[in-house]
Amino acid sequence: MNFWQKPVETLLELLQRKAPHLRQVRHFPSQHLGREVDFDVYLPPDYHRSQGRQYPLVVFNDGQDLPVMNFSGILERLFFTHEIPHFIAVGVHASGARMHEYGTARQADYKHRGDRAPQYTNFIIRELWPNLERRFRILEDPAHHVFAGFSLGGLSAMDIAWAYPDVFGTAGVFSGALWWRWSPVHPENPDADRIMHDIIRQSTHWHEGQRFWFQCGTLDEEDDRNGNGIIDSIDDTLDLIRELRSKGCPEHDVWYHEMEGGRHEPHTWGEAMPNFLKWALKV
Repeated sequence: MNFWQKPVETLLELLQRKAPHLRQVRHFPSQHLGREVDFDVYLPPDYHRSQGRQYPLVVFNDGQDLPVMNFSGILERLFFTHEIPHFIAVGVHASGARMHEYGTARQADYKHRGDRAPQYTNFIIRELWPNLERRFRILEDPAHHVFAGFSLGGLSAMDIAWAYPDVFGTAGVFSGALWWRWSPVHPENPDADRIMHDIIRQSTHWHEGQRFWFQCGTLDEEDDRNGNGIIDSIDDTLDLIRELRSKGCPEHDVWYHEMEGGRHEPHTWGEAMPNFLKWALKV
């Protein structure tokens, strides 16, 4: 808005609060997990003024990492510049059982990590989601529901979104642990037995309209199990994208964001966050 054309309106806009309202929910009881869950809700700045308005929803695994990357500051800047619509964000904190609760619900990995992923999936779909629907004004169409996560939390978000397209229309995977496998690496076929790839491969089709955003950093790791000169996190992500496309997912419904010098850490994920939000929320 140009100040000289509309000085009063511009001044009012500058004075309006653009930061999200943070609501901290602690000790939310989960029967499926058998424990209490903490999560943070970031409400858009106009939430309490716009009675009746419904909003898109973005849920994050590893929600305890959002403050580390200054998530509120990122939202405030993007709201102020009108680069994203107002939306509700929920950051679900991981527990000390993170390595057991995150993973793929179909099966644990070869070291039995992710053995409680089915219970975590049930918590998200049957406990958290209904609670959010009751308490907050969320748009009903799954096209406006996003599930995202970081590293192993990204794998979990991808697995849950793929299994429940009627709940989540978009998945966001930051430095995803897509190497997750049911057996140790075989030197003769080092890319075999990756669980998420097989889940998509064994699916009959892509869920029409569902969208997928992936981020990798060139310094996410140093491992290169197949010796092709590309780190595993990038290889695994690009291979998963190929699996999605083989099921009919069109190019415009998949976004790959590779960050030169990006590391496996919240600072890098915070730098990638605006790209993710702008794509996932599609103004």
